[in-house]
Amino acid sequence: MNDLAELKRFVLAHAISQNLAADHYASLLDAITTDAGDGPGSWAHEWIRAGEELDAAGQTLAACQYYNMGRFPFVDGPGRARALGRCVDAFDRWRVTQPGLDTAEIQIDGLPVRVLTMGLSAENPRPLVIMTGGIVSPKEQWGAVLPQLVQFGFAGVVAELPRVGENPLPYRGDSWRLFPAILDTLSGQARVEQTYLLALSFSGHLAVTAALHDPRVRGIVGNGTPVSDFFTDAAWWRRVPKVTRDTLAHLVGVSAEEVFARIGPWALDDERLRALDIPLAVVAARRDEIIPAGDVDRLKAAVRDLRLVEHDDVHGAPSHLAETRLWSLHAILDMWPGADDGVKAQLAAAVAGARSGSG
Repeated sequence: MNDLAELKRFVLAHAISQNLAADHYASLLDAITTDAGDGPGSWAHEWIRAGEELDAAGQTLAACQYYNMGRFPFVDGPGRARALGRCVDAFDRWRVTQPGLDTAEIQIDGLPVRVLTMGLSAENPRPLVIMTGGIVSPKEQWGAVLPQLVQFGFAGVVAELPRVGENPLPYRGDSWRLFPAILDTLSGQARVEQTYLLALSFSGHLAVTAALHDPRVRGIVGNGTPVSDFFTDAAWWRRVPKVTRDTLAHLVGVSAEEVFARIGPWALDDERLRALDIPLAVVAARRDEIIPAGDVDRLKAAVRDLRLVEHDDVHGAPSHLAETRLWSLHAILDMWPGADDGVKAQLAAAVAGARSGSG
């Protein structure tokens, strides 16, 4: 069972990232008195109830995000399974109202992985951006970003990490193969040799690993990226929030006591980081309670082309959301040789404006 107080604290960053109304979800969190079960007062029930109210009012996408919060951090029983089902259904109902927003099926090890797509075209293939969330973020949490990526000239894909949301794959050291599999499947519908990965939190680790194996990846933008110390520093691991340790254990398929030993070999050492020959842009938080400062120091020391912004914030930099979104989009455009200089200049100005507003 999750620590309810910790769960309420960590869900806030995700609620903020989805622009949920604070006055609405604050009272909802007050109504939650238990993590267990699916009855009134339980985590899943209260988020689903609020989502149903929004759904009935015709606010389908907002309802989707409330259902998503009801699934947070992962499906561990009937209540959260119901929340995930509602989340996927609501997003699909919203998706069909958006011209060009579609799905694709990626086959990996004989298992189907469903991803969201937009801007694919055999007649007019575009450079590709693949966006992935972290260990607690299904694709429906980020799917609404796709129209914006298309506006900037990209084809877009939103996928989820193994065992997150609908992804049936196990989370393993070779889970980076998700990215090449997407590129292989979409070859001919996008310029996959010009692929950029917008990989949040733990998916940034897989993105860097994938880029070391696949030259079609031409740049990575991450936020709160673990690379080495997170996987190997036992003293830090004891400080990692319970929700993170339990979620990783669930995704990997081992007990919370076993997961640290299992993920240790996933660490990227300095030699491998020095071998990265593409730009890596990273948002880091100085008070990150999940990713140790040593991982940021390692990136600074080893990565050839590191584009780093650091905030006085917690994991994901939720208090700098507007700036981070704009900075991440600008970072992708700055990596793409075909980007419009005028658009880049406008985004750079918007980043500066957001920075002064949040500072």
